[in-house]
Amino acid sequence: MTPRPAISREFALLFAVMLTIAAGNTALQSVLPALGRSLGVADSAVAACFSVSALLWVIAAPIWARRSDLHGRRAMILTGLGGYAVSLGTCGLFLAAGINGWIAGSTAFALFILGRLVYGAFGSAAPPAVQALVADKTAHDERTRALTLLASATGLGTIMGPAIAPFLKMGSLGGIEIGLAGPAFFACALGIAMWIAVRGTLRRDSGYHEGHGAAASYPSIGGQSTGASVVAATAEGIEPVSVRDPRVRPWLSIGLVSGHAQAMTGQAIGFLVIDRLHLPPAQALEPTGLVLMMGAGAALLVQWGLIPLFGLTPRRLVLTGLALAAAGTVLTGLATSLYSIAVAYALASMGFGFARPGYTAGASLAVGPAAQGSVAGKVTSINGASFVLGPSIGVGLYEVGHPIPYIAAGLACLLTFAIGWARLRDSFSPGDAS
Repeated sequence: MTPRPAISREFALLFAVMLTIAAGNTALQSVLPALGRSLGVADSAVAACFSVSALLWVIAAPIWARRSDLHGRRAMILTGLGGYAVSLGTCGLFLAAGINGWIAGSTAFALFILGRLVYGAFGSAAPPAVQALVADKTAHDERTRALTLLASATGLGTIMGPAIAPFLKMGSLGGIEIGLAGPAFFACALGIAMWIAVRGTLRRDSGYHEGHGAAASYPSIGGQSTGASVVAATAEGIEPVSVRDPRVRPWLSIGLVSGHAQAMTGQAIGFLVIDRLHLPPAQALEPTGLVLMMGAGAALLVQWGLIPLFGLTPRRLVLTGLALAAAGTVLTGLATSLYSIAVAYALASMGFGFARPGYTAGASLAVGPAAQGSVAGKVTSINGASFVLGPSIGVGLYEVGHPIPYIAAGLACLLTFAIGWARLRDSFSPGDAS
């Protein structure tokens, strides 16, 4: 049996891997609106950069999860970190080329999308392997707690990324202007450092593993962990469950609607800050980072503090969350000052922070033990799918009218609240199909 101190050192390293991936991705996301505006790129093109990356992540993550079971955790973690570093490094180079006028802004963003494809295709290899490795090295009664703590690294990264991004804007280096491409280069360097640390610390492993990797949700602004990956990594069930199964369909439908509402509003928030405060792109990093930090912090406050404190049932979590999200998104779309934008966005994020664990728990409790893995996989897929079309829909509506995506998201949450009030139940018996 591996000594406890060695496990602790390994866990700290794996926690840092998850934190690095989430923080680097959200740091880049927080500066992209300002970068796009400074390079004269359409807002919808900026959103497309992350939509294509999220699409590949959704497709590739389950594949990498299975490969980690067959070919070893360490190899997949190194693959994911390598893809992350290569992606961020190439993205930084393409953005710097556009900033310095070596290529047109539109060309820089087209090449930037290629870099993001690398991230979606290969960066998604690390989180499933990290979760599975922790599951392999913890006793059964400790596993859920360890995986839940590990999942919190993603939420922490969504705060740290926007927080540090304004400090990573760089000046000239050897006569080459780095500017807003700085966060990409910093994240690349951090990814390389983590790759070296993992290669030097983790022992080689290969062959079949008793534990199973779980596809993790795409790490994005507003994309807090639901715990579905934790359930999938610990579940031993073999019963397949369809998304049309009446036991889980209401919960999954709410997850799909609220997830898209969150992705729509989160991706457009950087543009809203620039336009409502009438800021030059280069001066928008700090206020944008502040708003995003408020949102991520509010969601973590709910998930780490308020939910355990109040002990709400899944139905009440969902209904409370949808009501707060509806009010917060509409108020965000109408806000005109930094203070009002930040407070309204934090209110919306609190709502989504209640709703995401609510529909995850509701879907899990709706089925028996044998179906837990299947349901958790469906929830994770829905979370990822929300960040495929959600950002592009939100920014597309924003280009039509600045308040539109926020009002549309609020109305969607309000309608879903009304349906949930009528249809959701707090508990199901495992065989109940009503």
